[in-house]
Amino acid sequence: MDLPGFDLDRFVRSTLAEDLGDAGDITSAAVIPADARFTGVMDSRDAIVVAGLPIAEAFFRVLDPAARIEALAEDGARVAAGADLLRLEGDARALLTAERSALNTVQHLSGIATLTRAYADKLLGTGATLLDTRKTLPGLRVLEKYATRMGGAQNHRMGLWDAAMIKDNHVAVAGGVGEAVRRAAAAGITRIIVEVDQVDQIEPALAAGATWLLLDNMDPTTLRGAVTLVGGRVPTEASGGVTLETIRAIGETGVSYVSVGRLTQSAPAADIGLDFTLR
Repeated sequence: MDLPGFDLDRFVRSTLAEDLGDAGDITSAAVIPADARFTGVMDSRDAIVVAGLPIAEAFFRVLDPAARIEALAEDGARVAAGADLLRLEGDARALLTAERSALNTVQHLSGIATLTRAYADKLLGTGATLLDTRKTLPGLRVLEKYATRMGGAQNHRMGLWDAAMIKDNHVAVAGGVGEAVRRAAAAGITRIIVEVDQVDQIEPALAAGATWLLLDNMDPTTLRGAVTLVGGRVPTEASGGVTLETIRAIGETGVSYVSVGRLTQSAPAADIGLDFTLR
């Protein structure tokens, strides 16, 4: 898994600690014999794009390092309803204790990957590339953006640190688009994304040094005109209110990118289960 800057071991251990509290898994300790062993299969009840299986494996291995775990699908793969994703065998108490954390993660990330794939498929043949956004859950950005990659999107900014994005509030304080861009350029920032919601903001932004234009909440006709005006001088990104019903028409306007906050903000969890049997 490519998770730059993300401490997976810390995430797994802190997630389990949240679930275990000070007393641990009191149900499994009371009900399951200490020497009991389980076999189990994680499977998908719907057709999905898979994401997060290596993280699920990490949850189980922390509590049972000797567990036998076999991945039956790869992250990024499309699988049919009923497909088996992961087979495991090990200490019954440990597997039950890790079950919910593992499932929650795979369900959430696979849901994002599945929705992302639906959007990416709509853009096929348009020449536009699908982007995610910073609309992620606190603490889960790296994982959620990993899931969008598994679904076929390209990551946009990872945070406030890797590019300037000048939006309407920045423009209002700076006194204009051109002045805001000039200040960013004077600060030595080389990647300057400028949000424009009116075509007449394009030339001032470019003249001041914008390296990327975010065309916000424009209809396809306006977008097409904006792309023509830009004339390939910088990449163009369409954003705002993009849905599965509208994204293809937006992609066909000639924009370089289409960004969609819904990928991480609104994706439903995938229906994935894990059934154990006593060995």
